Amino acid sequence: MSGIFVVLDGPDGCGKSTQAGRLADRLEARGRSVERLRDPGGTPIGDRIRSILLDRANEAMHVRSELLLYLAARAQLVAERIEPALAAGRDVVCDRYLTSTVAYQGHAGGLSPDLIWRVGREIVGGPDPDLSILLDLDAAESLGRTGAEPDRMEARGVAFQERVREGFRRLSESGPYACAMVSARGTPDEVDRRVWERVRRVL
Repeated sequence: MSGIFVVLDGPDGCGKSTQAGRLADRLEARGRSVERLRDPGGTPIGDRIRSILLDRANEAMHVRSELLLYLAARAQLVAERIEPALAAGRDVVCDRYLTSTVAYQGHAGGLSPDLIWRVGREIVGGPDPDLSILLDLDAAESLGRTGAEPDRMEARGVAFQERVREGFRRLSESGPYACAMVSARGTPDEVDRRVWERVRRVL
């Protein structure tokens, strides 16, 4: 049995972490071995970089610095966790990936999305996902789902998150690898069914 690589992505508060966990549970219930990951993070080095990126004390961080830190954490995740898991025939379910960097630092942050795609794929290396599920939700509603103490990215407000949302919409239409836009409205069970309908097609 060969492993598949699926990413759950979307704006802050859209429910991607919940749906990534549910998807992993569905795959495991079918006898598949699953590696559950988050980006940035998932490795000791990546977790340290994550803490820097999300710390609100680092408000002065430039968007180019954000880009390089996200790519560094992702390169470590690919080398240490993603490639070994897929080589062993395990599925990989990842909470965020390169699509996030294109949407946040590209479409919302002002850097060239095409540059991020090119640099991200060449520098990080590793396989493209078999499918990226892009969860879609109104920015005000998604931010309302985040915690009482937002991290540095969540604290950028509704206007920024609307640009992020539009970035993900564009990715669903013209990304260089398979992306599927899925509505995040409704209950977790309803969203779970929509996600599974997409993922089952790549099994």
